[in-house]
Amino acid sequence: MNRPNLLEEDLPLPAAVVYQSRLDNNLHWMQRFAEQNGVLLCPHGKTTMTPDFFRRQLDAGAWGITLATVPQVQAAAEAGVPRVLMANQLVGKANMASISHLLDNGLDYYCLVDSPDNVRALNDFFAVHGQTLKVLLEVGVPGGRCGCRTTKQVDAVLSALAEAPALQLAGVETYEGVIHGDDPEALVRKHLLKVRDICQSLYQQGRFSTDTVILTGAGSAWYDVVMEVFGPVREQTGEQRILPVLRPGCYLIHDQGIYWDAQSRIMARLPRDCQPGGDLESSLEVWAYVQSVPEPGVAILTLGKREVAVDAGLPQPVLHYRPGDTAPRRAPALWQVDHIMDHHSRLRLPEDADVRVGDIIALATSHPCLTFDKWRQLLVIDDDYQLLRRVETRF
Repeated sequence: MNRPNLLEEDLPLPAAVVYQSRLDNNLHWMQRFAEQNGVLLCPHGKTTMTPDFFRRQLDAGAWGITLATVPQVQAAAEAGVPRVLMANQLVGKANMASISHLLDNGLDYYCLVDSPDNVRALNDFFAVHGQTLKVLLEVGVPGGRCGCRTTKQVDAVLSALAEAPALQLAGVETYEGVIHGDDPEALVRKHLLKVRDICQSLYQQGRFSTDTVILTGAGSAWYDVVMEVFGPVREQTGEQRILPVLRPGCYLIHDQGIYWDAQSRIMARLPRDCQPGGDLESSLEVWAYVQSVPEPGVAILTLGKREVAVDAGLPQPVLHYRPGDTAPRRAPALWQVDHIMDHHSRLRLPEDADVRVGDIIALATSHPCLTFDKWRQLLVIDDDYQLLRRVETRF
């Protein structure tokens, strides 16, 4: 049976398209990176919210899946994900009730705490239900998001935990991606060293009450520095209980925008013996038709803000295909999307450009999270543009 093919116009456009070969490359590249450098991988699932991709990440060796919200955790658990690190605080009785149900069904679940009030509320709820909740102390930065800023705040949370028998302190967490400044690498490194020292001190004090102790950070921009600071902790302590865990999310899809820039900087920083070989590849494109050429130098495409992310730059053309040709061609560098509306984009090109109504343009994106959440279904294709399968998102 012949598979539907994008070039044969067997599939309606616009469509969000993921290349299987590039997805596989990225999947195994990051897993090799983690394994070669002595860290565990708990990729952030909010990027794709695609259970098919979660399963592939776990099958490749991921320790668990990171998520941000209770509905995301529910979606992952329903898809069979056995371990979730919710990199967020669990607040509110209805949310706690949802997690309580998932704990009863066997989910290995972790969340963050950064205040005595939250610790007491969690303990009150889960003690009544006869359950134990594993929590990580979150360490934040001034001007950032959640997380303890000071030693006094850390001590207050630890004191509350000592009076909360339904909670188990299972590790220490941070997110370094909110750190900015004139020398961000130095600031990130300084913060990570502080977090590492907190974890080591708590470990030496016997504060952790779980068999393993999680020390975790790393979005998609600084995972190499997190690896460098957190990775050697087990050797430094002489204890295998401490597990350094990285949580990058965008690597699986990558992009040709902000994460391409971030990955380029990471590759420049990484010593050669820490590199797993090759590099990440942008695996996501959004394909659309040219629906109008209303004036010289302008083509209007059948996609807009409702189909593609625009928060980190407008999508840009990478392929041009005219139905009936043998293969797509690279889109010229002079072709640029310069304006986008709800369901239309304006493509600027030279006035003599050979573009017609009905031509197909494939566009690369920046920040894949906000393209994925616009689609309930994406097309996974092979390198011949044949449809391999449709995958469902769970936003």
